Amino acid sequence: MANGHQASGIVAARLSADTLADNFNDLHPAYAPHEAAVAADRCYFCYDAPCMTACPTDIDIPQFIREIQAGHPESAARTILGQNILGGMCARVCPTETLCEEVCVRETAEGKPVEIGRLQRYATDALMAKGDHPFTRAEPTGKRVAVVGAGPAGLSCAHRLAMLGHDVTVFEGRGKPGGLNEFGIAAYKSTNDFAAREVDWLLGIGGITIETGKALGDGVTLDGLKADHDAVFLSIGLSGVNALRAAGEDLAGVRDAVDFIEDLRQADDLASLPVGRNVVVIGGGMTAVDAAVQSKLLGAENVTIAYRRGREAMPASRFEQDLAASRGVKLMFNVMPVAILGEAAVTGVELEYTTVEDGRVKGTGETVTLAADQVFKAIGQTLDGAPDGVALDGGKIAVTGAGKTSVAGIWAGGDCASGGDDLTVTAVAEGRDAAMDIHSALMA
Repeated sequence: MANGHQASGIVAARLSADTLADNFNDLHPAYAPHEAAVAADRCYFCYDAPCMTACPTDIDIPQFIREIQAGHPESAARTILGQNILGGMCARVCPTETLCEEVCVRETAEGKPVEIGRLQRYATDALMAKGDHPFTRAEPTGKRVAVVGAGPAGLSCAHRLAMLGHDVTVFEGRGKPGGLNEFGIAAYKSTNDFAAREVDWLLGIGGITIETGKALGDGVTLDGLKADHDAVFLSIGLSGVNALRAAGEDLAGVRDAVDFIEDLRQADDLASLPVGRNVVVIGGGMTAVDAAVQSKLLGAENVTIAYRRGREAMPASRFEQDLAASRGVKLMFNVMPVAILGEAAVTGVELEYTTVEDGRVKGTGETVTLAADQVFKAIGQTLDGAPDGVALDGGKIAVTGAGKTSVAGIWAGGDCASGGDDLTVTAVAEGRDAAMDIHSALMA
């Protein structure tokens, strides 16, 4: 809790262990082989397929679905993984409803797209179950590359560099690799320690060393990395959290949503996790939805997402909004926090209704108060710990082309870099493309 105390309404074990296990089952269960065959048969295998254009990693979607249709899921997986080495996790967490599936011709014609994400999971799971790594390393180049951050961008970059024959050391500040895939994804989207298993599988390429407990400014310096390596890739994520700037923000029972999600993802026993009876989540992105839905799944009675703009402007997709509503989460639009109420611990949230004029949110003066014993802040994250000397753009590391920073020999990608849209799949693409650019520079 913010001040070291816990609000009295926040307790553990609101639900039985069996109920919790049911609540946190896979959001989209894996296909059985016959289900995958039926789903694959719906694909039109379009020429200039719009789904490929919509995929940030440019996976040849018609090709991999054709391979599933032909009964060769392992071949389909190789098609996927050649473009997106974290295709297994992306199949689980990608907002396919606003990417490949949104533009599927079946969606346009019938309102029901080919379930590309579930087909991708079917293929990648089939290959990973065999235990073999589908790629081999090139002959050693003698070049050494440092990757800072073992999230999706860093892992993608490291794998591609290793495959090209370079030796890669990944420095990770946390106790285990994975980044947001390990610590920041809703537990019902990535079950059975999949994130950790995918990392272990990825490392099967060889040539990658991961050193945990080492971050920039904490055991690692940029000058030291440059001195010891031929190139550096920064994928340090966004570890800072925006403040509400509202009275009462430091009351017990108020905390960052990302910390709550991390605690849940790392918990050995879901029944040990305390949750409030009345929960309010401030924000409108995926983190807000994940925190709200999981609060409800843990047994909170009343959960509300409060977002300062209208539904159409909410960063979380309509699918995620509907998912939250289907789990009993109330969505409030055009409201912003004025104050967190309470003395030692939070007892409520005062919200002001808003309007949007010329793109700017303004309060109307009308307020409403919600009962709350737990409040989660999910209003965006910021870059924390950017290295000195590297130019920034809009609060992120400025990059050009395939991740070049303002400093020669240093590249960056993922959430910490300018551009992109803070998606796992985009981070994978940026890491892959930076690796190819680093390779070209090193071998020139």
